[in-house]
Amino acid sequence: MIHGYSIWVPIILAILAYVAIVTNLGPGFTLTEALVAGWITGMIVGNVHLGLVIGATLTLMSLGMWTYGGATIPDFMTGAILGTAIGALGGGETAGLAVGIPAAILMTQLDVLGRAVTTIFIHGADRYAEKGDTRGVSWMHLLGQLPWGLSRAIPVFLAVWLGAGPIQSLIHSMPQWFMNGMHVTGLMLPALGFALLLNMLPLNKHWPFLIIGFVLFAYLNVPILGIALAALAASFLYVRLKGSANNGEY
Repeated sequence: MIHGYSIWVPIILAILAYVAIVTNLGPGFTLTEALVAGWITGMIVGNVHLGLVIGATLTLMSLGMWTYGGATIPDFMTGAILGTAIGALGGGETAGLAVGIPAAILMTQLDVLGRAVTTIFIHGADRYAEKGDTRGVSWMHLLGQLPWGLSRAIPVFLAVWLGAGPIQSLIHSMPQWFMNGMHVTGLMLPALGFALLLNMLPLNKHWPFLIIGFVLFAYLNVPILGIALAALAASFLYVRLKGSANNGEY
C-alpha cells in the first residue's frame, strides 16, 4: 500500500481519465460527465455513495457550461475522480469537494497545454500529406490524442498515488473556516450552473412552467422524478393544445 491505495488504483483511475477525455472527441460514452466519472471511481475505491454525491454536485456546477468553439472550461470529470478518490481516504464529501473543485479549475491550464502540444502532430500530418504518405497521416492522427489524454492521466495518477498521503494530511490540517467556505461554494456553484442554463431558456415565454416546478419542489416536496414526469405530461399537453389551436379546432 502507498498512501492508502495500491499502485493499481491510481493506474486504473489514470486510464479512466485518459479514456474519458479522449473518447469525448468521438463516441463519448458520457464518461466525461462528472456524475458518471464519480460513480465509476466510487466503485473502484469502494465508496459508490461518495462518488455519486461528489459527481452529482460537480455535475450541477457544470450545467450551462460547454466548450463552445474550443473554449476551455473547468474539467469537472477529473475533479470528480480526484474528489472521490481523495475523499474516500478520509473526510468524505467535504474533503472530496475541497479537492475536486480546485482540481477542476486547475485542469483548465493543463487543458490548454494539452491542446497546444497537439499542434506538433498536426504539423507532422501536414508534412506526411505533402509526401502523399497516408500511413504517416494516420499515425499522426492517432498519436495526436496523447497530449490531451496524458494531460488528465498524469495528474490523476500523481495525485492519487504520490499525492494522496500529503493531500489527506493537508485536508486534516485545514482550518474549519476554509472547509466551511468550500462547503458553501459547493452549494453556490450549482445555483450558478442553473442560472446559466435558465439564461439560455425562453423563460419570458414559458415562465408559468418554471413557477409550477418551483412550487412542486419547494412547497409540496415532490421528488425530482415526479417533477420530471409532470413536466413531460405538461409538455405533451402544451404541444397538443397548441397544435389544435393552430388547426382551428377551438
